[in-house]
Amino acid sequence: MNMSKKIHRLVLSGVIAALYVGLTFVQEMIFPTSATMAVQFRISEALTVLSLFTPAAIPGLTVGCFIANFSVMGALPTDIILGSLASFFACLFMYKLRNVTVKGFPFLSLLMPAVFNGVIIGAEIEIFFIEGPFNFLSFLTQAGLVALGELGVLYTLGAALVKSIKGVKIGRYLYGV
Repeated sequence: MNMSKKIHRLVLSGVIAALYVGLTFVQEMIFPTSATMAVQFRISEALTVLSLFTPAAIPGLTVGCFIANFSVMGALPTDIILGSLASFFACLFMYKLRNVTVKGFPFLSLLMPAVFNGVIIGAEIEIFFIEGPFNFLSFLTQAGLVALGELGVLYTLGAALVKSIKGVKIGRYLYGV
């Protein structure tokens, strides 16, 4: 990869990270705790669909989640690390599955944030925030609540963003980096 493509990818990752942090911050200002509860509807999670168009979104969204959880949310260290890890794996698998579609719609890819955030954040909630020994039924409940919020964002705002990017052909700025 030549130097200009590397710079383009780095800048694009930075812009995506900044968008994620900015959207999370604005949402928390307007609707306090709407981006931090177990069933959260974090609008910035819709940006994970950018992973369908460019690998630059993977580090951008991972860093954006890290910064948002650290500075905007004031999250605990476990959530800063595990939330960022969940974002990384969700975006990585979205990118890997980007060509698997149902009638042109990336149905399977859009499930990835719900799967990874549900399992990782659900386990985090069960282990670190629920008193008593690990309870599998409680874990499934926590994972399901987290996944529900992710599904709500991805299949509404995320799907609309995918359609918009494909529709206005702005994808050329995202492709090939």
